[in-house]
Amino acid sequence: MILREPCLPAGWYPKDKAKISQILEPFVKDRPLQDTAGDHAEPDTAAVFSAAAVAPHAGWYYSGCTAARAVSSLKRGAQTVVVIGGHLPGGMPVLVADEDGVKTPLGSMRIDAELREELNKRIDSRSDRYEDNTVEVLLPMVHFFFPRSSLLWLRFPAELASYEAGKILAETAQGLGRQIVVLASTDLTHYGRNYGYSPKGSGKAALEWVKKVNDAAFIAAVLEGDPALVLKRAEEDHSACSAGAVLGALGFASSLKKNPRLLDYRTSADVGKVDPEAEFSGEEIPDSFVGYAAISLTQ
Repeated sequence: MILREPCLPAGWYPKDKAKISQILEPFVKDRPLQDTAGDHAEPDTAAVFSAAAVAPHAGWYYSGCTAARAVSSLKRGAQTVVVIGGHLPGGMPVLVADEDGVKTPLGSMRIDAELREELNKRIDSRSDRYEDNTVEVLLPMVHFFFPRSSLLWLRFPAELASYEAGKILAETAQGLGRQIVVLASTDLTHYGRNYGYSPKGSGKAALEWVKKVNDAAFIAAVLEGDPALVLKRAEEDHSACSAGAVLGALGFASSLKKNPRLLDYRTSADVGKVDPEAEFSGEEIPDSFVGYAAISLTQ
């Protein structure tokens, strides 16, 4: 059995089983969440069980609680969890992990080879041989919440064809009688000197613009379910680094009953604040920061 080895260095996520359980146990459903949501969402302790969701993919220190809200919102009992990553420009093929399984700190997860092979027959795909965080950083969470499920590792390019690929994924799974859930992986606006993108300068005004204008517009497009608008906002506003993943999840969810919900939003600038709702002073705002959202796409 060939297993895909982790490539991310220490610091992206815990490598210890006990630490992972300690972080994720509060997100097990039927318990109140022990964290508060960010500026765009009130804490929602009611159980949400969706067939598709969007999660961020930064290190857990920055976006772990937001990602956990997305992963824990997915319906339990799925035979296969499909994680769609990104970091691919338009014109690239879909990338697929072709190993038999993946290693996580919780053990190994088997890859659904049958679903992969059937999907490969219907879409333009290549083997994913690259090191990339967009899928790997979410796998310990997926393994924790879905310990008996198989996995499908995909990465979709930022083009409208990814929306159609999501539809094909749904049709392929249905044809196999496979119960799947889909997790799309993207971070939002990368703002500041580190990313070469500072249209609103720095400080409080820049942070408020990212939260209430730039990221808010992308989130609104996702909640509306309009793939063309999602891609337009991502490309014109630089508000998502892996729009193809979101488009794939929207395509998958297009035939399902909709009830999109923003579960959590915050930025890396919020990390370390004693009171998440407190106002920043100008000196507290870092030069560079990134937005993160957890979104449930279906009922």
